[in-house]
This record gives sequence, C-alpha cells and structure tokens, in this order.
Amino acid sequence: MSDNGPVRVLLVDDQPLLRMGFRLILEGEDDLSIVGEASNGAEAVRHVRELAPDVVLMDVRMPVLDGIEATRAIAASGSDAKIIILTTFDLDEYAFAALRAGASAFLLKDVAPAELISAVRVVASGDAVVAPRVTQRLLETYVRGAGGMDPAGTADGQGAVSPARPARDPLLEDLTPRENEMLGAMAEGLSNAEIAHRYFLSEATVKTHVRRILTKLHLRDRVQAVVYAYETGLVVPSNADY
Repeated sequence: MSDNGPVRVLLVDDQPLLRMGFRLILEGEDDLSIVGEASNGAEAVRHVRELAPDVVLMDVRMPVLDGIEATRAIAASGSDAKIIILTTFDLDEYAFAALRAGASAFLLKDVAPAELISAVRVVASGDAVVAPRVTQRLLETYVRGAGGMDPAGTADGQGAVSPARPARDPLLEDLTPRENEMLGAMAEGLSNAEIAHRYFLSEATVKTHVRRILTKLHLRDRVQAVVYAYETGLVVPSNADY
C-alpha cells in the first residue's frame, strides 16, 4: 500500500449485485479506492497484473477460473496484492484451500459493512490476521481431518489435502529462540501490538522479528505463517469445539 494514497481494491465475484454492494460500502471510505472489478478468476489475474491493487476481494467459487487457482496464480506471480477470500460458510474447504494457495484471510459474504472495511485495512497493513479465531477454527478443522499436510501446501480444486508432511521443517533451525516465540504468537493470531505487550517489546521490534521470520521461512505474509505453524506441527489442533 502506498503511504501517500488510499488502499487500492479489486472486486472479484461472478455476481454483479454483490460486487455493487461491496463497492458502495468501500467507496464511502476516504482511504479506500476501487480500482476495478472482475467476474471470474482469469479476469482477476489479468487485472492484478494491469491495475496493481493492494487488496483483492476474491470469491472462491467462480466460472472459468475459481478463486483458489486465481489466488495461486497471483501469489506465484510475485504480486504484492493481498487476497481476501469471500465464502458462504465459515468452515469451507474451498476457503481452506485458498488460504493454503496464498490468500491472506477469508470473510463470509454476509459480513457486516464495518467488518469488511476493517478487514481490508488490516490486510493492507499486514499487521494482523483477519478474524484470527475464525481462521484458526478453519485451520484446526481441516488439519484435524487431514491428519497433516504435504510440504508444498498444495490443494486441488476441491480443497483436497495430500499426505502428511514432516513434523519438523529444517528451515525452523534458522530461527532464533525469540523468533520461535514470535512465530508461536503469530500462529495464535496475535497482532503486533498484542505480541509486543506479551513480550515487553516495542511494536517496531516485533515488526522486525516478523519480517525476518517470513523471510527465513519463505512465507508470503502472516496468515501463511499461521498455516505453516499448523502444517509443521508447531501448533497442535485443540478440541473439536474450538
């Protein structure tokens, strides 16, 4: 996101009325700007390349190219755009697959306007995971059901997961003890401010640790750190009623 301008948002959904509703909500905010719309994943990939949005609101089920594959293509392209997946159900295997493909968060389509606005701002800032408890519940549900995941984090168009990956990734050896603590806190869905409060650090110091962790583990953003923590067994799914 540019320090001198509004957050640039791309709307992607095959339902024109839904795109219109999101546009009306977001355009009312001075710090948010709708730069384009797309009706399928293929258009989304092209618009991300042409329009360079900061945040993409992406429907998960669409014709031509679904939100999972579009997310994977955008992440693989090296784009800095953060993707928020839109879904109908809070425990959705498609949303789970999209998180693993590179999405930064997911929201329900019936999200309250204030929550939608906040989510776009939070994801653009990169400082926190949207609805961490909901995201964690999604991860716990599918990690528990899958019994582990594959090293590449791949998922097919139906959200299927592959065989279990090793419990300990060699890349973790590159983390310092403090960075391991930070990763655990990130996996809980804590914001930089909350991590700073827990460990008596400045937010600037926390941001530095987070940036180093993401670099060392080759992760796209904070929510990918949460996914990674579950995949590698750093976080063990809690009880089924979480």
